[in-house]
Amino acid sequence: MPLPPTWLRRLVLAPLVIVAAATMLVLTPVWLIIALALTSLVPGRFRLPRVLWLVTVYLLWDAALVIAMFGLWIASGFGYALHRPAFVTAHYRLGGWALRVLFWVFGGVLRLTISTTGRDDADDLVRLPRRARDRDAGAPGRAEFDALFAPGTPLVVASRHGGPGDSFILIHTLLNQVARRPRIVLKYTLQWDPAIDLLLHRIPARFIVPSGFGRGRAGGGARVEEALGDLAAGLGPDDAFVIFPEGGQVSPSRRRSRIQRLRAAGREAMADRAEALQHVMAPQPGGMHAALDAAPDADVVFIAHTGLDRLVTLRDVWRELPMDKGITMRAWRVPRADIPDGLDARAAWLFDWFARIDAWIEAHPELAQ
Repeated sequence: MPLPPTWLRRLVLAPLVIVAAATMLVLTPVWLIIALALTSLVPGRFRLPRVLWLVTVYLLWDAALVIAMFGLWIASGFGYALHRPAFVTAHYRLGGWALRVLFWVFGGVLRLTISTTGRDDADDLVRLPRRARDRDAGAPGRAEFDALFAPGTPLVVASRHGGPGDSFILIHTLLNQVARRPRIVLKYTLQWDPAIDLLLHRIPARFIVPSGFGRGRAGGGARVEEALGDLAAGLGPDDAFVIFPEGGQVSPSRRRSRIQRLRAAGREAMADRAEALQHVMAPQPGGMHAALDAAPDADVVFIAHTGLDRLVTLRDVWRELPMDKGITMRAWRVPRADIPDGLDARAAWLFDWFARIDAWIEAHPELAQ
């Protein structure tokens, strides 16, 4: 479905989400009674009431953000100063607060926790009570993780893309745990969400249309790489350029397509290596290369995570409700001096790192439960 023009999203979709949120809130007693009455017909632990409650909360969250950003638009002189540093900072703070609220509610309803580590050995982390993991600043590996994001140097943060909501989790971690200001690359369809659409057009971000993995420097791929280079340019010491080099959430069909495209591009060796990967897909190097060229002083932080690996389709998510899962994020930092130059060298280097991420996930099956 094509994306509506900006004026339609601002004048119709944004007010519509406020109306929808108010309607769901007013009808809460009705849908709650119906959902509870149907619970006996729906297998699982109150799946239907949980889903309806989360939909209501998300609509309210979206509506509250839209209203807050309308207030910021007025305060900026009806948009005149909206992109000045003070208002950009205000939007980052609003985004951080919103994600804290969202994860507090969703974490409680879904019984979902997030932990972070800067260690390869996560055995001691597994023994922590799940509900305490993300609250315990002294948890094993947490200090090491935070140190990897120490301010003073721009960062390019390259993460695997596996499981629903992992991009939200990463941005939440950057804003609220390690105090980094993310520059975000997202799929263009997320502009259907009014709050995301508004917020990410007011901070450094790019909505892109994913493209293929070929040798050509013209067409969609080149245009996307140019946009990512523009976004990465001028990274400050507290900024983090966020990219998902796989280009999409891992799925069996996407993995097969990626391998076929690698072979069609004449990259037989990479295709063979891609077939050996179990948990990640072959990364696409163009965007990463453009970002590193545009930010010549940036280090790279690679992110692996596990805990959402089995959630590929909506049916998987429904089956797992409530998730009762602990998501573990592992980070590694690569100094700029250790990053090679040139597209081919960086492509091989990036592939090596995703193979390492794949091996880390394979070595910690207990974290995926």
